[in-house]
Amino acid sequence: MLHPQAPLQATAEPYTAEQLTQLNADIDAIIARYPVKRSALLPMLHLIQSVDGYVTGRGVRLCAERLELTDAEVSGVATFYTQYKRHPNGDYTIGVCTNTLCAVMGGDLIFERLSEHLGIGHDETTEDGKITLERVECNAACDYAPVVMANWEFFDQQTPESTVQLADDLRAGKDVAPTRGAAKVCTFKHIERVLAGFPDGRADEGVGAGEQSLEGLRLAHQNDWRAPGDEGGPLSEEAHQNTATTDETGGPLPGHPHSSAERQED
Repeated sequence: MLHPQAPLQATAEPYTAEQLTQLNADIDAIIARYPVKRSALLPMLHLIQSVDGYVTGRGVRLCAERLELTDAEVSGVATFYTQYKRHPNGDYTIGVCTNTLCAVMGGDLIFERLSEHLGIGHDETTEDGKITLERVECNAACDYAPVVMANWEFFDQQTPESTVQLADDLRAGKDVAPTRGAAKVCTFKHIERVLAGFPDGRADEGVGAGEQSLEGLRLAHQNDWRAPGDEGGPLSEEAHQNTATTDETGGPLPGHPHSSAERQED
């Protein structure tokens, strides 16, 4: 069963003075990025979720007031995009890709096993508030199928067993490292603040491109493949150097100026 797609939940409790001061300061920073302030609505809704855990009625009203919009205009945007939640979200959203390739490679089995293990269905949250489970149309990582995401961090080539373990580790409060990206999975509220446009300084953590992604780059270089009209060839000098200085995980080789150890020394 899905959560009923009802209007956004009303919120009788106002923000505290401290919350409102911080929210307004952050909203000022967001609005300053855009020549037309109503363009700030999308990141502002992520900011609301970083505080409330979903798009609340009080959050809608605050966005409408600051952007000189109606509540209906804000609600229309908040109910259109699936990353904006109409009900309290778990600390961790586990999204299982069940689009064609991932489904064939085991995505449907992963979702069914995880749904049974957690006792919830699509867009539902465990009773402890830890995990929200979602079917995802595509995680844009078909070369790593079947793919699961936890708060939009990649877990590649998963199995039903590995995904159940992932969920159990997250519920137990353990640090969990994704296959690629940041060094660990952060909470939903933490990630929502990043999506609002406030970096957490973790962009250079962990493994970047994986082996499957880098293989195409190597083939392009070896065969002199290039896009039509690209007179400069398939690769820039920097890209060529990066291709030649990565290990089997796609990470930099020791001694390369972008290795993690040398980044820390810098």
